[in-house]
Amino acid sequence: MSGAKKKALFICLGNICRSPIAEGVFQKAVNDIGEGDQWEIDSAAIGSWHVGNPPDWRALDTMKKHDVPYNNCARQITSEDFNHYDYIFGMDEANMRDLSKRAPKGSKAKLLLFGDFDPQGDRIIRDPYYDSDSSGFEKCYQQSVRCSKGFLEQLQKGTIK
Repeated sequence: MSGAKKKALFICLGNICRSPIAEGVFQKAVNDIGEGDQWEIDSAAIGSWHVGNPPDWRALDTMKKHDVPYNNCARQITSEDFNHYDYIFGMDEANMRDLSKRAPKGSKAKLLLFGDFDPQGDRIIRDPYYDSDSSGFEKCYQQSVRCSKGFLEQLQKGTIK
């Protein structure tokens, strides 16, 4: 495929749990199918609490366990992001409401619920931040794998523009 890179941005509340995992998994998914150089992929937060911080250690451990490289830090979404990215993925309904409110009128990004691409129908990627263990992070990883694959398959079929 020639032309401009496709651009995807993954959003969650604080950008230290779900969206970094989704970003890392999606990057690995496009790399695995030989399309890594055709994508620009990032993640960001709705809120500003963790800006500049690395992901939660449990998110990093989960990615490391699955050989998903990651070295990004949290940032907050900007109004420019809505015209820079082609696809902006929220992790839950609250993220989607916040994204819809923040999107400048007429912006180009498609706002998509990441979980809508889960073939198992597990639409909400629950925030594991307050969990006492890492099981929620593992679940987030597994959902991200399924959703990345589901999205890329739909994109390839042309059901998403």
